Amino acid sequence: MTVRPIRPGDVPAAVGLVRELADYERALHEVRLTEEQLTACLFGEAPALFGHVAEDDEGRVVGLALWFLNFSTWRGTHGIYLEDLYVQPAQRGRGLGRALLSTLAAVCVERGYSRLEWSVLDWNTPSIEFYRAAGAVPMDDWTVFRLTDDAP
Repeated sequence: MTVRPIRPGDVPAAVGLVRELADYERALHEVRLTEEQLTACLFGEAPALFGHVAEDDEGRVVGLALWFLNFSTWRGTHGIYLEDLYVQPAQRGRGLGRALLSTLAAVCVERGYSRLEWSVLDWNTPSIEFYRAAGAVPMDDWTVFRLTDDAP
């Protein structure tokens, strides 16, 4: 089991994992991400997206964490917003998800970031249980809002 920063050669696998996650979340039809877009965001002139991958024993990318920086005005420090955490179902139960999450927590500590945050769908009980077991607490008093293409 290996967790490491994402490399350009991992982009095709990463896009595939994002599509698998979207399919699981019943939203595959919403995915527009291309390999070119992900490459530019991760490895362009001023990257604002970062990532780590988990490899199986044969070196195949089977898990992914994509994240970016946020900022807490109350804490006065940056934090990490975890956009996607996904491990292929056949690879679950081996500690890859926990290793990815722990890696991001270690990045927070190393860089003096105050928070590691993410969203999870209310119906995704397996993920909620996984996050609770890792020590995460839900932010029940907060509601996520979003504007997209169809906003007035």
